[in-house]
Amino acid sequence: MATKIMIDAGHGGYDNGASYEGRLEKNDNLNLALALGDELTRRGYDVVYTRTEDVYDSPVRKAQKGNESGADYFISLHRNSAPEANKYSGVQTLVYDKSGVKYNLAQEINSELEKLGFRNINVEERPGLAVLRRTEMPAVLIETGFINNDYDNYLYDYNFEAIADAIANAVDETIGARA
Repeated sequence: MATKIMIDAGHGGYDNGASYEGRLEKNDNLNLALALGDELTRRGYDVVYTRTEDVYDSPVRKAQKGNESGADYFISLHRNSAPEANKYSGVQTLVYDKSGVKYNLAQEINSELEKLGFRNINVEERPGLAVLRRTEMPAVLIETGFINNDYDNYLYDYNFEAIADAIANAVDETIGARA
């Protein structure tokens, strides 16, 4: 039986997430979620989504969807933002705590995205986030660059397919061996 991965496109509907010069985080997240899902499906994973269109669900509801789906892993996609544009850059992956396969997956994701030119901000514990705290399976939340950093947006757009491929490579490297 194929490993099942729930992909969460952060924000959605009336919740735009962060924005910068007309760019909305919810749209970037959904586009990447669909591209990542296609790549993981191509590689033999069973993929389910918290959303495939521009709708809102609370983070708690997204965690519930993950649990109800019977998914083995949960990957939430986001873009970071800072109070001042172009001050910070890089990729960061958040986990409930730094233990187990979720921590290994988070480190591998950052490493793969660093190869595309993103600065690696490392893995950070965020036990207060509902999609990390309330999921019953290993979960990671990827901050795929800063939406208000021109260089990160250039990397995001220029390497869009490569980003989906890099995250899928990290999944293969960490989870594939366990499947």
